[in-house]
Amino acid sequence: MTQFDADGSGTSSAAPDSPAQPSAAPTRSAAENEVVQLCSELIQFESVNTGDPATIGDGEARAARYIQEKLEEVGYETTYIESAPGRGNVFARLAGSDPTRGALLVHGHVDVVPADPSEWTVHPFSGAVQDGYVWGRGAVDMKDMVAMTLAVARDLKQQGVVPRRDLIFAFMSDEEAGGLVGAHWLVEHHPDLFSDATEAISEVGGFSINIDDERRAYLVAAAEKGVAWATLKATGTAGHGSMTSSDNAVTRIADAVSKLGAHEFPLVKTKTVSAFLASITELTGLEFPDEDLEGTIAKLGPIARIINATLRNTANPTMLKAGYKANVIPSTAEATVDCRVLPGTEDTFREQIQELVGDEVEIEWVWQPPLEFPFEGELVENMKASVRAEDEHGHPIPYMLSGGTDNKAFAKLGIKGYGFSPLRLPPDLDFSALFHGVDERVPVDSLLFGTRVLDRFLRHA
Repeated sequence: MTQFDADGSGTSSAAPDSPAQPSAAPTRSAAENEVVQLCSELIQFESVNTGDPATIGDGEARAARYIQEKLEEVGYETTYIESAPGRGNVFARLAGSDPTRGALLVHGHVDVVPADPSEWTVHPFSGAVQDGYVWGRGAVDMKDMVAMTLAVARDLKQQGVVPRRDLIFAFMSDEEAGGLVGAHWLVEHHPDLFSDATEAISEVGGFSINIDDERRAYLVAAAEKGVAWATLKATGTAGHGSMTSSDNAVTRIADAVSKLGAHEFPLVKTKTVSAFLASITELTGLEFPDEDLEGTIAKLGPIARIINATLRNTANPTMLKAGYKANVIPSTAEATVDCRVLPGTEDTFREQIQELVGDEVEIEWVWQPPLEFPFEGELVENMKASVRAEDEHGHPIPYMLSGGTDNKAFAKLGIKGYGFSPLRLPPDLDFSALFHGVDERVPVDSLLFGTRVLDRFLRHA
């Protein structure tokens, strides 16, 4: 496995038969033969996004430069842009045979959330390949897909493949902090990079859940909840902590946070969620009655955490800020609330939040609207065919992502974005728990499977 120095250079210490360097078996493509190594090496870049520019460093830039080098090595012309110092973004294009067809954008992010090494079985930035997995922060979010995309892009270029439409490969920074210094910045300042793209694929979709011993459903993200970060602000009268106070900003903000945290929004079955439930019913016979919808979904196993989160709007308080001394009543207090909003509910959601917290609390919003696209058409049929070609018992179905991706940025340009990062997963792996979790890891066999599916999909895109 390659160990990198601070500048991103390094030497390989892997034995010839190391899982990090799969042998070139005749049945494997060049992309399959290098995807595990690429994933391992990408993880070794500590491209941690803390959300604080003072502590982020240059890890994203070093990871992006590594990708740029790998693309140029096989003949791609690349564009490298820093959206801020150390925030690297790299792009390449593979020309298609039909310039009248809109380009397909294949995008991923190089940043990851922080990880505490003391909590992990292996060091989170080791990129260790052991026990049939590639381990490390970003292994599933989303350096696995970045590695698969990079491996396939390299192989297509080396073979001289000309797809039917242009393929735009984009590897960007800052997704883990909302993409404001990544995809959203690029859409605002460099829209020409994506001007002819009509559709996109990216993360958190295309992974399998087991239906029974033979059959698997592959969940393709055709929708995303909106991201709405609310900053609540309350004001009051400053004073000495020993005196009575009927105008306390801390009390006011605490009351607002308590109301939001305890509130349960009503159930809403969107078009995509209804299609998901109908697909599961068709595959399993399991019915989803409205009177016990969440309880029935719980029978689906760990994936229920995501699905149940797409049945209603949520508003989860995450941060509080008030005061500077124990015996001083402050004049201001703030709270941050992470709200996730279903398609079709945006117009009323903000009004509901304001009603809950009251008129004495001001709200400032950072808003990224929800997405929902039809699970139909040529692109979707290509997804289905590509999965089924590698898994005859696979059934691609639509679902809604409870979080958000950089597809929100590209939707501003009219680009329809789907979550399609194909992985065939072991039935006993709690995949959803690995996102931002301890001991994040991706199965080697899943990477190989996903690389084959992605290769087939892009050749026919």
